[in-house]
Amino acid sequence: MGRLSGRFRVLYARAMAGALLAFAAAGCGPGSGSGGEEPASPAPKREPTATEQTLSDLFNLTALYQRMGRIAGGNPLPFVGQAAFFAGRGDSTIVLLGLSLDNKSLSFQRIGRDFTARYRVEIGFQRPGALPLRYAREEAITVATFTETQRADESVVWQQSFLLPPGTLQLSVTIRDPGSTSFSSTQSALTVPAFPPGSISAPIMVYTVTPRSDLWAEPAVLLNPRGTVAHGGDALNVLVEAYGLTGPTKVPLEMRDEQDQVLVKRDLEYVGGKAVEARIVQLAPETPALGRLTITVGQPGSEKRAVALVSFSRSWVLTNYDNLLNLLRFFGYDARLEQLRKAPPSERAALWRLFWVETDPVPNTPENEALEQYFTRLAIANDRFRDEGVGQGWRSERGEVFVTLGPPDQEVESPPGQDPRVVQWAYSEYRSVLTFTGQVGFSRLRLTPNSRAEFARLKALAQQRQAGNRP
Repeated sequence: MGRLSGRFRVLYARAMAGALLAFAAAGCGPGSGSGGEEPASPAPKREPTATEQTLSDLFNLTALYQRMGRIAGGNPLPFVGQAAFFAGRGDSTIVLLGLSLDNKSLSFQRIGRDFTARYRVEIGFQRPGALPLRYAREEAITVATFTETQRADESVVWQQSFLLPPGTLQLSVTIRDPGSTSFSSTQSALTVPAFPPGSISAPIMVYTVTPRSDLWAEPAVLLNPRGTVAHGGDALNVLVEAYGLTGPTKVPLEMRDEQDQVLVKRDLEYVGGKAVEARIVQLAPETPALGRLTITVGQPGSEKRAVALVSFSRSWVLTNYDNLLNLLRFFGYDARLEQLRKAPPSERAALWRLFWVETDPVPNTPENEALEQYFTRLAIANDRFRDEGVGQGWRSERGEVFVTLGPPDQEVESPPGQDPRVVQWAYSEYRSVLTFTGQVGFSRLRLTPNSRAEFARLKALAQQRQAGNRP
């Protein structure tokens, strides 16, 4: 069992020392079994450019991460993960599997003064013609406050390492809630590489790392399973190991953004004469541009790559500056948003971070609760009122009211067939009723003139209260 700190985003589910599981002798080595064909992988989908990003992508994180090659499962227990590969003893490879979860999806119960949730992770490996290999572990998380149970950012990182022979296999991952029937799962092909002398690892995105001195040691790293970094807020840490180099060696490393602009270009210098050497590259928060970041290491013709994602937040993936400002049109803080809109690219990261801090009602938590609530409402409104907004339900008049004031305490609608159609939303907090009308047979509803004026008053009042909630 582990306790989450109020500031640190991730939890090491269990200390990894001594937890390395060796599956090499369990009948899954190269050539074991007989026959069988590896299931065909689906054709890769084209990744939308930043300017093509839609609300569907913004909130369908599972599909977005799967397109990036991540291990991802959807609701009701969404998770994102990656497998990192390290040279192990002999001809084996260490596969370190990291999974990222958020507290909000787990079922917490009050126990004494704390809140505790449990979850179970089930891992399966399948090679053609061989018996499946399975591993399962149940974990508990304890937090001190109810607010922490509602965290929608990356709250938990689960890790487990496995010792496997090189080759291709099918990986299955399932996460269950032991207290209910809820679970999420995914399957994907996993190619385990070999690491002969003179080879290097692929770029590995990590939160923390302690370099190891020999191949018998387990990697002491905390993975960044989502491979994401918050724009203007976090540094991106990349680990590259080299194995059995005979002498001093320079390995080229390059990072490019979505526009194929080179952000970092340097050589990783290794001493040589050691079984394993590690080099860590840190990309400063103000350096990466928004969107996908391609990290390449190695000599031309034998390069190894990884893809990171630079977004405005870890909780909701939004990588286009203009899209962000457009989506925030109902958030308030118009003067600050106008400043962001006019800022040159070189100042945007710092100004966004300042905007984040100034609008955060609970500074001692990693996420911005006001923005979390806003984007949650926006997602609901976009789906619920899709027919009223020509595919953008959040921009309809009911969508605008929903995003600004939240769901009504009471909703009353005129009898079916009555023309005009009338819908009334009552807000007890404001002691106010807003009326929408529209023609029967047409989905679009509009505020009456009196309700439009009343909504303008409520909107100003809501924004004043929002500003007053900040410390």
